[in-house]
Amino acid sequence: MIRTARAQEATAVRDVVLAAYERYVAVIGTPPGPMLDDYGVRIATGQVWVLEDAGEIVGVVVLEDGPHCFLLDNIAIRPDLQGGGFGRKLMDFAEAEAARRGWKAVTLYTNALMTENIAIYTKRGYVEQDRRTEKGFDRVYMLKSL
Repeated sequence: MIRTARAQEATAVRDVVLAAYERYVAVIGTPPGPMLDDYGVRIATGQVWVLEDAGEIVGVVVLEDGPHCFLLDNIAIRPDLQGGGFGRKLMDFAEAEAARRGWKAVTLYTNALMTENIAIYTKRGYVEQDRRTEKGFDRVYMLKSL
């Protein structure tokens, strides 16, 4: 089940994100941006959804609506459950949510060194739009038309 995150779940959301991104610290040499986010604020502004399985939070997606695009800001699955289709469910949800809100495309970005993520997004139909350095991170921006 995918639902909006509740205020009291900020720590659980953060724990999923920290676990999912931990392996990238060595790859990029610093904690990735999602590890530094304030999930209490994100939840309070209605930007966080969780994927539950057997009553546990197993995945997280952070979505930003506008003003210039619908941004899939972060998607994270517990490492012990990666590869089981949960990420695909959250991607499907994000794309459906964008369409429901009237957007014709979804934008996302990932670190340039997270090459496996770029490959996954490319297979889903996302096309690279730009590369830029922001907040100290080399980011690859991608877009999928809906």
